[in-house]
Amino acid sequence: MNVIGRLMSTMDAIKTTKAIVRKRMEEKLASLSLQEKQKQSKIVREKLFQLDAFKNSKNVSIFLSMNSEIDTEPIVRKIFDSNKRCFVPRYNKKIMEMVELYSMEDWSTLPVTKWNIKQPSFEDGRINALDTGLDLIILPGVAFTREGDRLGHGGGYYDKFLDVICKKQPIPPILIALAFEEQVLDSLPTEKNDYKVDKVLFVD
Repeated sequence: MNVIGRLMSTMDAIKTTKAIVRKRMEEKLASLSLQEKQKQSKIVREKLFQLDAFKNSKNVSIFLSMNSEIDTEPIVRKIFDSNKRCFVPRYNKKIMEMVELYSMEDWSTLPVTKWNIKQPSFEDGRINALDTGLDLIILPGVAFTREGDRLGHGGGYYDKFLDVICKKQPIPPILIALAFEEQVLDSLPTEKNDYKVDKVLFVD
């Protein structure tokens, strides 16, 4: 097998392993009770609020959570209560944009996608984070390591966005991931385009 063939074989093996981890993590998270998710979410949020990276930030990106993720609605509220600017993702089949959310009233009226995630409509003319810059990006993910490796849902949306904004800004944003303790593993399969985060917050 030539060099290209070996490289393709390795890449296929990594993608297969990633798919296996995603499936196992989906099953593990499905077994968590709502009470346990709420308990861990509260602890993780308090850890976030104590970080200087959060306290000192002005422009913050936060994902709008699904049921299988740390509940971020109180984080959105905290961002506004702290007089910060809040940016949230909106996806279509091609791209993910990070656009400004203006208030909790704005949040409450956002349409919901087929994945049951609140998301600004692409028809809304909102301020783009690429034009304002971001100090802090709070990321979701399927699984993580303590060292900051991250496994996403497979679309590559965040990695592509991070590649753009980190090259555009003179000072790259700080990357913080939020996780249930069940999502933190000893190791993960990674590829060269996978961004590491600066810190993973979880109950430990």
